[in-house]
Amino acid sequence: MRVISGALGGRIFQSPKGHRTHPMSEKARGAIFNVLGDIAGLTFFDAYAGSGAISIEAMSRGAKNGIAVDSDMTAWKTIVANFEDLGIGKTVRAVRAGVTTWSGENAELQFDLVFADPPYDDIKLEALATLVQHVKNDGIFVLSWPGGEDIPSFEQLEQVAHKPLGDIQLVFYRR
Repeated sequence: MRVISGALGGRIFQSPKGHRTHPMSEKARGAIFNVLGDIAGLTFFDAYAGSGAISIEAMSRGAKNGIAVDSDMTAWKTIVANFEDLGIGKTVRAVRAGVTTWSGENAELQFDLVFADPPYDDIKLEALATLVQHVKNDGIFVLSWPGGEDIPSFEQLEQVAHKPLGDIQLVFYRR
């Protein structure tokens, strides 16, 4: 996989081996950041981080700092290695934890951007709903959702954009 744009544009990074994660394509990552526009100086939370691709792309495009959370040991090790290899390990932290557990233990933390790319074979709406508390006022929640499925709504969030991309759809909400 490679970084699309920004300071790290063109750099290569690894994705976890196995089938427990579905790495987000360059097309989907590009669509996310095209909708978001300038994110320089913003903070982010990358839930279900997988390879850390969203975090890497955000840092490459000037985000201030962030946290990437994934419960899978292989994914977490891959994220840590990617952050170290790309020199961003001091500004974005990789955490091995379940999203619901991390969210409950860090309820006070809020971010400008919250990204969620849950495993499509086991989507838990209640877990996604806990992520809303981490979105700052006027912040953005970006959800990667299976194509063709009904889009969820979340209390306190307003859907502001929708981008169908074949077998996935990207949904953007504002708090």
